[in-house]
Amino acid sequence: MHSRSMVYLGLIVSSVIWGFNFGISRLIMESLHPATLAFLRFAGAVPLFFIVLKLKEGSVLVGWKDMIKLLFLGLFGVAVLEIGVLYSIQLTTLANASLLNVGPWPIFTMLLAPLFTNEKITARLMIGGGLAFIGVVLIILGGGQGLDFGSEHLWGDLISLAISLLGALFNLACMPLMKRYSALRVSTWYILFGVLFMFPFTWGTWTTIDWAALDAVKWIAIFYNIVPATFFAFFVWNYGMLKAGASRANFFRYAVPATAVAAGYLMYGEVVKGWQIAGGVLIAAGLVWVTLEKTGKAAPEQAIVQKQA
Repeated sequence: MHSRSMVYLGLIVSSVIWGFNFGISRLIMESLHPATLAFLRFAGAVPLFFIVLKLKEGSVLVGWKDMIKLLFLGLFGVAVLEIGVLYSIQLTTLANASLLNVGPWPIFTMLLAPLFTNEKITARLMIGGGLAFIGVVLIILGGGQGLDFGSEHLWGDLISLAISLLGALFNLACMPLMKRYSALRVSTWYILFGVLFMFPFTWGTWTTIDWAALDAVKWIAIFYNIVPATFFAFFVWNYGMLKAGASRANFFRYAVPATAVAAGYLMYGEVVKGWQIAGGVLIAAGLVWVTLEKTGKAAPEQAIVQKQA
């Protein structure tokens, strides 16, 4: 995956996988607490990450100083972020949470990128990203549940907005590490630490699970959460973000809500309204506009595998 088109394709595929995961996860939400599902999703992927990393690169170690950085990435980028999404859904409307969790994330990334990288904000990026953002708004509002920024939703709205900011900082903080190590190695370690920090949030939920009631469909849904939605998508996304730049890559995140709507239609027969179709078209147009920008050849992979310091 060295050409620019393949990098963009990987970003789109990751976003589509995450979007469909909304519908697939719904299949097992009655059997598993959300925090338990999140833990199983990432914990199940950890062995896969380490096995593939060992086979592909011959070692799994990172320097101690970088290990500390990865620990904080796991704490904030996996544990706090995932749990924060759960609380945001509980404390505000689904429309508010969907918009504020997703919408500002790429914008924050674009604005903060100069602090972490040498990425430049171009007119094409702003126009394409703006079109995609409008598309996200149309998809969410088109679902029939309008936005409500009343005071009773204040804390949920603030948490949702903080998730976008934290997500942007998390992505940008990964960039320097992925110039020293491979995207696979960085993903492996921060997900491991995220799992360790996430485990306490599952206390009290394990005894409520009726494992015998988990049929084949639900086990397939758990498999989808672990392998495509975590192991594959996180690695491909981080690789693509390194190649395309964090600002440009994160606008592809706008494909997630569009795919989630499609999943609802295909899996549950949910009605897709005209405004949502228009939103999907705008997202596609914005992302195509971004990808057509001439940025030169994709940078060679800068993965300097370091032994433990």
